[in-house]
Amino acid sequence: MADTQQNTEPKKPKKPKVAKDSDAPKVKKPRERSDYVARLKTHFEQVIRAELSKQFGYTNRLQVPVITKVVLNMGIGEGVADRKKVDNAAADLTLIAGQKAVITMSRKSIATYKLRDGQAIGCKVTLRKARMYDFIDRLVNIALPRIRDFRGLNPKSFDGRGNYSLGIKEHIVFPEIDFDKITDSWGMDITVCTSARNDDEARALLAAFNFPFRQ
Repeated sequence: MADTQQNTEPKKPKKPKVAKDSDAPKVKKPRERSDYVARLKTHFEQVIRAELSKQFGYTNRLQVPVITKVVLNMGIGEGVADRKKVDNAAADLTLIAGQKAVITMSRKSIATYKLRDGQAIGCKVTLRKARMYDFIDRLVNIALPRIRDFRGLNPKSFDGRGNYSLGIKEHIVFPEIDFDKITDSWGMDITVCTSARNDDEARALLAAFNFPFRQ
């Protein structure tokens, strides 16, 4: 006959759970501030700001226009058929800008181009502060002189609100790109956004940064 008596031994109390290190909320370490100051930033504060104040008669130093951001954009039409080309372009743009590129997606479907909504078709980067000044320095002094048959920038490519746009046919003009390792060459749009109130102020600001406008 089976023993039907119940076990009357008292249950041992459970040990309280000890929180593991992995369960603790992660605290972000504050980003260490660097003492690095871009060369063009120093040049703007010491030379360009005074020159523009004298040229346009500004009474307050905050009236002087400044460059607020630089936007780099690459449209990869071949990415409709091959997503890998978009990833390669984004990797190259990351090298050029020194900041991770964002892959842009299509907003609507177009049957003529076999394009679907949400498909990767390009990449872009927005640069500000030190990275922005460093990019402008490399663009003006290294990349633009390497363009084939370069005769200067179009001085009329302003939008009326102080922003300037220019196009580059081959992204391999930047020194960060290894010519022997690339398989495709893509164009690039560069937009320089300023706080200028009109095109004349913006043109004088960019000319002070040695942008090579056609005469």
